[in-house]
Amino acid sequence: MSVRRMAKEQPGHFAFTPENMEEAKKRIEKYPPGKAQSAIIPLMWLAQKQNDGWVSEAAVRYLAELLDMAVIRVYEIATFYTMFNLKPVGRFHVQLCGTTPCWLRGADDLKKVCEKVIGPKGQTSADGLFTWSEVECLGACVNAPMVQINDDYFEDLNAKSFEEILGHLRDGRQPKLGSARGRTSSEPEGDPTSLTDPGLFDPAVAAAPVSFSPTPAPETGDQ
Repeated sequence: MSVRRMAKEQPGHFAFTPENMEEAKKRIEKYPPGKAQSAIIPLMWLAQKQNDGWVSEAAVRYLAELLDMAVIRVYEIATFYTMFNLKPVGRFHVQLCGTTPCWLRGADDLKKVCEKVIGPKGQTSADGLFTWSEVECLGACVNAPMVQINDDYFEDLNAKSFEEILGHLRDGRQPKLGSARGRTSSEPEGDPTSLTDPGLFDPAVAAAPVSFSPTPAPETGDQ
């Protein structure tokens, strides 16, 4: 993994809002007494969402004090997990899966759209709306290729449908979530190819009593 460093320009202060502090307390209470530090990842995620999608040095120091941790330990977590952004991102953070299933199904075409519409990987578009990055598997392999934009998944994409999604977001419209080809969840496309006999679903057949005659166990021949 490449070295990840925090942004050169940093805000001077970070603190949870009252609402997020209440949420942070709920996360901490999930762990046994004395184990509050185990909540560092969900709390850092909460801090990132509050801070417009990235973790600042001030947030690292704030979380270290809140959880009674060494600052370096919190810093290690922020720089290790790529789910945490270490510099400002656009309003829409596009995470494009480049792992094998998505790559085989056309992720390279989606990368070209990102380069065309947004710009170089890791940089924010001139209008401040988009930042894109390539990530490892996001767990929707059966609907490859796919991207995650902020908290939402967009699946079964091609270059055309993906560019339309970015266009909707730029125009302030909400694009359709999930499959761009109209699939429900990860169901197969097309008509069923098995269990197609209507008799299998006849209520009368389903309600009919089933007779069962156990077969006697064979004799073993032991005396």
